[in-house]
Formats: sequence, structure tokens, C-alpha cells
Amino acid sequence: MSKPPCFFVILGAAGNLVSEKLLPALYELELAGRLHEALRFLAFARRDWSQTDWCTHMQVLLKDRIGESCDPDALDRLTTRFTYLKGDYLEAAAYPAMKQLMADTAFEGQASCENIVFYLAIRPEDFLPVINRLHEAGFSGKQLQHRIVIEKPFGDDLETARMLNLRLHEHFSEEQIFRIDHYLGKETVQNMLVFRFANSMIEPIWNRNYIDHVQITVAENSGIGSRAGYFDQTGTLRDMVQNHLLQLLAVTAMEPPAILEASALQDEKVKVLRSIRPIPRQSVHAYTFRAQYGAGQIGGRDVPAYQQEAGVQQHSTTETYVAAKFYIDNWRWKGVPFYLRTGKRLPEKMSMISIRFKQPPLRLFRETPLEWIEPNWIVLSLYPDECMHLEIHAKQPGLEMNTRLVDLHAPYRQAGEKSLDAYETLLLDVIEGDRSLFLRFDEVEWSWRVVDPILRHWAHDDEYIHTYPAGSWGPEESTRLFDSEDQVWRDEV
Repeated sequence: MSKPPCFFVILGAAGNLVSEKLLPALYELELAGRLHEALRFLAFARRDWSQTDWCTHMQVLLKDRIGESCDPDALDRLTTRFTYLKGDYLEAAAYPAMKQLMADTAFEGQASCENIVFYLAIRPEDFLPVINRLHEAGFSGKQLQHRIVIEKPFGDDLETARMLNLRLHEHFSEEQIFRIDHYLGKETVQNMLVFRFANSMIEPIWNRNYIDHVQITVAENSGIGSRAGYFDQTGTLRDMVQNHLLQLLAVTAMEPPAILEASALQDEKVKVLRSIRPIPRQSVHAYTFRAQYGAGQIGGRDVPAYQQEAGVQQHSTTETYVAAKFYIDNWRWKGVPFYLRTGKRLPEKMSMISIRFKQPPLRLFRETPLEWIEPNWIVLSLYPDECMHLEIHAKQPGLEMNTRLVDLHAPYRQAGEKSLDAYETLLLDVIEGDRSLFLRFDEVEWSWRVVDPILRHWAHDDEYIHTYPAGSWGPEESTRLFDSEDQVWRDEV
């Protein structure tokens, strides 16, 4: 059965997000034969390019990123789907030309295209003006099949997020709005649902009776690059914790959904976010830790301190590292700390969810050489290795009662299986109208409710911020968040 025509409009098509994420993901989908015949793309940007210039840009960029394995036929097929339109997305005069171009595009057997996706690959401060321009041009309407895709951050705090959502809902229904968090497109995050709910031996121990604590680490070895203007006004708490890390927490802690549909999954995540214990202002220091990277070395290369980066304000107190402790006050997780940690200029780029289990209730081996037994761990690595890692104890061969830690390492992929980028999954879902891996507004709202008290406290307490050398795992002082002395940060799978 043929699919109806779809126009996929990329506003800000000459930007880094499109070059680094969207175009490579679309190429892989084209290569896999997942883009249907009646799908067309409109690249909308300010660059003074012709259609030929855009096609050359696409081809050079993708050949450079993909290398020798680039399939010329797939690349040609993708390129022919694109039309380039020069224009300023902030100017009302640009939109009639967009509308006319769509009207002039012929789809076999169809007079016009009623199914349009608008991907806002633009600066957050331009979201509202562009939404208004789309409305003025007649592209909005809750009765239409049009969809709008918005990248993070969705607001700067709870108040601005609510305002943005209100303005969106003036012109689009909730079902038309796709708020993207690319971490939810990672296959290992989706595999968490299968790991928990398809294995009967896991779910019975996934609770406060057996789990000591949970750690969620998202480490980056890069600095801020060319994003100083954005990042220095935003910081890591807004940029990473409010969205990515709290979503990972929600997927880890959620109850089984009644059915595997978007609304049911979102309902369960919201229940988790609503159950996170609010942090009183006087307790922010005890529950959170922030720092900023200093000069150091990454991979043997000298790198500057954050305050020496081009575009960063002098004496900036913007945090590049955040560690936080949260409690989920519900039946399953009462009393179990969730430790979240993320930062820039750390030793390596890696993401993982680590679950540490409690000691056995009886110290059966206390009068043997096994008086102290290391706790069991389950680690789900999201990047770079997509795998599950389990640490259990077994007796060491010999006459003495000695133990050794046995590592059970299960790669997510079999040999030869290709890794999917998160954007491949999410872009295909947008095209097909599947909202399962996208954020509903109440998820965004409750995430902001969690971090807003922290932001307000930090805004009035910005005189001092810890520092850490680039290439380290952050300040040792962050260990003050732990509830007991035997809890430590896990730095490797």
C-alpha cells in the first residue's frame, strides 16, 4: 500500500545540527530503503545557494562523513528528494515562496500534499517567531496533518516552557507537536524496556528491597566548541539534566505500561517525574554539586579552561559539571538514591546506567576470607559500547574459600550488526507520525519542576563555583552527595 505524499521542511538547513545529525541519518534511512517514494525534503536556509550548490554541499558533506562505504546510488536518491529554498525564516515574506514551491511540486496521483513536517533546526529564541510565521502563512491548524518538531531546550525554566507550550497550542494540537530528545532514540535506552519487562527474573528485584542505589552518568570529553553564546547562558543543568538525564531516570524507574503505545509510556514516565522528591531551597547544597572545568589535557592535548574559551563571559559562573541526588517517593523506590552526573571535558565520552544491589541479608561468609564481598552491579552502557554488564561472585578454584568477581558481558549487537544512530529512529518516527519516543508536555513540565528550585538557588548563590582539571572525572568534593562511605562513582563499564 502506497503512503500519502509528505513534505519534510527543514528550517535552518545550513546549521550544524543538520550537517552532523539529520543528513547522515536520512542517508542511512535512504540506504536501508525506509524512505517512501512520495517523500520530499525542502531545505530552507539563509545561505545564498542555488539548487546545485545545495546538492554539492550535501554530497561533499556525506561523502566526507561516511567515507569509502558511501553508496553513490543511495546518495543520489536522497539528493534528488531535496529542493533548496533561500530565505530568512524570521521574515514573513519568505513563506509565500515556500508555499508556492510546495504547490508546484508534483506528486504522482496527488494534486497536493496535505502532510507536512516542519523541523525547527533553529535557535531556541527563534521558536516563537517561526511558529507565528507558520501560522500567518496558513501552515498551522489543528485539523491538518501537519507536524512540528522542536529540539531542546523547550524553554529556559518552567515559566518560559509553559509560555512556549501555550503559544504552540494556539496553532497546533498536542498530537502534532514532536518534542525531540535524541537520548530516547538510542537503542539501548529502548532496550531498557525489553530488559526489564520481557525478562521475568529482572522485574522482581528491580525495587527498593534489592537495589542500593542507581547511578546515571553522561560524560563528554569535548568542551563547548562554538556554542559559547548559547551554553554560557544555559549551563549543564538546563542543557543536560532537565532533559536527557531525567528522561533516563524515568525510563529506568517507570512502572510497566498497560500497553506499548505512546500515551501509556508517557503516562508512566510522568508518574516517576511527579514522584521525585522536591528539593527545598535550604537543601540544594546537600543534594546537588556544580563545577566548571579548568585547563588540562584531553588525549594528551592541552585544552583551555572554560573561562578561556572564545565567547565566554569574563568571571562566568556557568556550570559545566553537575552531580545531583534525587529520591523517588513511591512504593517501588522509596529510600533509593538516584545519583545523576554529567559534565564536559571529562576523560572520555560515555553514557551508562549503573544499578548497584544491596549486600545479602546474612553475612554467611563473615568468618572466612570472604568477610567483605563486593556488591553486585548491573550496568547498561549506552555509549560507546552498547551492552549489558553483570558482576556476580563465584568461588575461586582451590582449597580456600576465596571468591572472584565474574563479569558477564552481553553486547547489544551480534557481530556484523549495524549500529543505528538515534536520529535515524526519531526521524522515521516523525515521518510516520509515531510519538512513542517523543516528549509530551507534562513530561517537560514536571522535569522543569524538578530543576527549577536548583536554578533559582544557584542564581542567588553564584559567587563560588568548584573547578576541576580538564581530563579528570570532576571534583572529589562531589562524593559528599553519597549516603554512605561505600558508595563511589562508577567510572567504567
